[in-house]
Amino acid sequence: MGGEVSMPAVSGPLASWVAGYGDWLAARGYASGTASQKLRQLRWLSGWLQQEGHVVGELTAERVAEFVRVQQQAGRSSCVWGGVNVLLVYLREVGAAPVAPSQPRDAVQEVLDGYRRYLLGERGLAEKTFARYELDVRLFLGRLAQRPQGLDLQRLGAADVRAFLAAECRARSVEGARHLAGALRSVLGYLHVAGMTAMALRWAVPAVAEWKGGSLPRELERCDLEKLLASCDRRRTVGARDYAIILLLCRLGLRAGEVAGMRLGDLDWGAGEVLVAGKGARQDRLPLPVDVGQALVEYLHRRGKSGSRVLFLRVRAPIGPLSREAVSMVVYAACVRAGIEPVYAHRLRHAAATAMLRAGASLSEVAHVLRHHQLQTTAIYAKVDRRALRSLARPWPGVTA
Repeated sequence: MGGEVSMPAVSGPLASWVAGYGDWLAARGYASGTASQKLRQLRWLSGWLQQEGHVVGELTAERVAEFVRVQQQAGRSSCVWGGVNVLLVYLREVGAAPVAPSQPRDAVQEVLDGYRRYLLGERGLAEKTFARYELDVRLFLGRLAQRPQGLDLQRLGAADVRAFLAAECRARSVEGARHLAGALRSVLGYLHVAGMTAMALRWAVPAVAEWKGGSLPRELERCDLEKLLASCDRRRTVGARDYAIILLLCRLGLRAGEVAGMRLGDLDWGAGEVLVAGKGARQDRLPLPVDVGQALVEYLHRRGKSGSRVLFLRVRAPIGPLSREAVSMVVYAACVRAGIEPVYAHRLRHAAATAMLRAGASLSEVAHVLRHHQLQTTAIYAKVDRRALRSLARPWPGVTA
């Protein structure tokens, strides 16, 4: 952990948990100085519990908040809720402190819980699918619950669904409206299957009007990609990690979730390949470019030993895998450092596709690298060659070339 952890002498109800808490902090990658500070907070809390006549089994979130207020009034400004809450998490994990009592659930939450179980259990979908729909579904159910009759789903009709869509879609983009419509179809299908609605109202959700292929894929100039890579301080672990992530995204056109899910065993150094776990449990082997491989080796040397087999980890405690959102934020933060318009990870996938086409790759070759199921998905990138498109455009009437 970068130094010796100071193990304080502790008296009171928490004395027997000092060593275990120190090991727990070390396993989660806390620096020695931070771990020592948290152990001092354990000593203060143990002394306060002893003084007040409380035992560990009475240590609730409310009691911790009371302790923090007392400590801050005594001038210990370093004793804050967030720091002491880490100790409470540990004590709950080992069964010393009571778990947080569950709050009574309202009718909307009851429906959401059933909907989640339906998606994950009966439909076999991933948790992220529920997370993608949850906000829109919660909004819809919440609006229904505000009606005089409350959340009476048996009386729900097509007019209610369309009135909600008409009101909500005014403030949304085409993409946002389409996402809302998809979420509604999904939850309305569940409500009918579960017997909560008399009719299959998913058919009451109209299609969202949109001109397909009416826009060009947004590009990222080569100089901007170079600025993104240059913004990563490769002398530091976080910089080496971010550099490798950005290279993977812009060279292989990977999705953020595919990068987040990469494991050490996916790298075949002998064959110069990387195994990519994509959508629909699909697995593909892609060639590993030399510069990407070098960047990964540099990062792994700096990352050092870890019990995790996930490739990309957080560098600050608690140590653990990067999420899909965190990978996308790596790109966003690099844009901010580089002084260019912020974009997220998927724009680098577009950049990889356009770079391959401009280098002479065919659409089928680009589709293979991007792992598109249908060639028409890749066909949108054919529009990025504007010089070739210009030769197809007919002159405007009355204008000479």
